[in-house]
Amino acid sequence: MALDRDNWICVGVIAGAHGVRGQVKIKSYTENPVDVASYGPVSDDFGNSFDIKITGQAKGTVLTQLKGVTDRDRAQEMRGTKLYVNRDLLPKLNEDGEYYYSDLVGLQVENPQGEVLGTVKGVFNFGAGDILEFTSAGGRPEMVSFTESTVPVVDLEGRRIVVALPEVVLGREG
Repeated sequence: MALDRDNWICVGVIAGAHGVRGQVKIKSYTENPVDVASYGPVSDDFGNSFDIKITGQAKGTVLTQLKGVTDRDRAQEMRGTKLYVNRDLLPKLNEDGEYYYSDLVGLQVENPQGEVLGTVKGVFNFGAGDILEFTSAGGRPEMVSFTESTVPVVDLEGRRIVVALPEVVLGREG
């Protein structure tokens, strides 16, 4: 199935090679990490398609075999490759307040008083919780913890989120 690039959702990224027979470690972005293989073939940024076979789990990654990847060198070359599926293959979102992180990219970032702080660039997890990255109105990258207390409002319909932080954190100290 060809991917409709407007509806791509990134479900994981290849973290590196595992072993000598072409297995790769995938950092899964799905709620249950092994679900990265549940939606059929995944595609990379170039539209190459890969079937995923789960072979295990280790240190926050899913160990997999990608069809067509048979040696360590090829597996290691793929490190950093993002893996996508079409949105319509993923579970439907049921509740208000549910969204895919990719839905946040491009939203306007405001403080609680409505002042524009910038634009969402992405949401990441480096192991200690989710981090929201945005480009400030001045063009600087900013990163904040993506928790309910620091990001109390996500308004997809209004195309904005609210970030509530002390002024000193945003480099605006007196």
